[in-house]
Amino acid sequence: MTLITELLHIALTAAPWLLLGLVIAGLIKAWLPETLLQRWMGGRGLGSIVRAAVIGMPLPLCSCGAIPTAIALHRGGAGRGPTTSFLISTPGVGVDSILLTSVLLGPLMAVVRVVGALVTAIVTGLLVGFTRDAEAVALVAKSGCCSSHGCHDHHADTGEPSGLKAGLRYAFSDLLDDISAWMFAGLLLAGVLVTLVPPDTLARFSGGLLALMLMAVVGIPLYICAAAATPVAAGLLLAGISPGMALVFLLAGPITSLATLAILRRELGNAALAVYLASVLIVTVLVGWSFDTAVRMAGWNPVEQASQVQELLPHWLEWLALAVLALVAIRPVRRRLLGF
Repeated sequence: MTLITELLHIALTAAPWLLLGLVIAGLIKAWLPETLLQRWMGGRGLGSIVRAAVIGMPLPLCSCGAIPTAIALHRGGAGRGPTTSFLISTPGVGVDSILLTSVLLGPLMAVVRVVGALVTAIVTGLLVGFTRDAEAVALVAKSGCCSSHGCHDHHADTGEPSGLKAGLRYAFSDLLDDISAWMFAGLLLAGVLVTLVPPDTLARFSGGLLALMLMAVVGIPLYICAAAATPVAAGLLLAGISPGMALVFLLAGPITSLATLAILRRELGNAALAVYLASVLIVTVLVGWSFDTAVRMAGWNPVEQASQVQELLPHWLEWLALAVLALVAIRPVRRRLLGF
């Protein structure tokens, strides 16, 4: 019963913000054409790398779903640096995961997560941009990644925005289908950690560069979207790990996957892959270590911040949002209610 109570508490807390994030994701999908992305990301200098990182952040794409767009942008003229920066920042955070982080981990963690993802994307993009251009290889099938992980080719079209209705259809069908199973798994794991793991158990293994590196090594090969990683990080934080370790998991887990690494190697070459891996590992660990140091010096408590934010919304609104999400996540019910 304690596990069910904790799971329901986390789900109710997250539901309104996840619902709001999906709506915003649909608006972005409807009104942001890929041709505009190609124009903004053109070039090979620092400015284009920064623009690619900033533009990619709010886009509602998981690690696998960002690959077709990044490859299309690269072959459309974007440099290696901007392409890499976009490939990191896009799945690293999104409007849905930022809102969830603010509620489950506190506003401070949300801000640091965005800054950490931005720094990781820019530094890695700069370093990959210095690598030599690889010889052109066979075209990567856009469905290759998604067939392995059940993603959808979100940005296969390159035309004009297809309208508000199409954007919301994308958010509450393709995107929700992609993250729903992972969200449930993340919520379940968070509930298990909060219920069954005493806070001092993981605290003994927390702190220091070695623990941060271990968290990065665990997170890099995972395939977990930014939204689903948030409740897991919240459960780990409540179970006793340091805020920096939670931050490393939030950064390293969503921004890469084995599919991302395989396609990066085929598209940009072995040197770019090695630089990419080393940069993601080093930068995320340094960001986590810096955050732990700042938290100790300032006496911040992200858990207390999160508990204060969670009390902002009325209980009935949380139940309503959870009911709506549960209904639209069931495909037959969604088709009957919404027609898609």
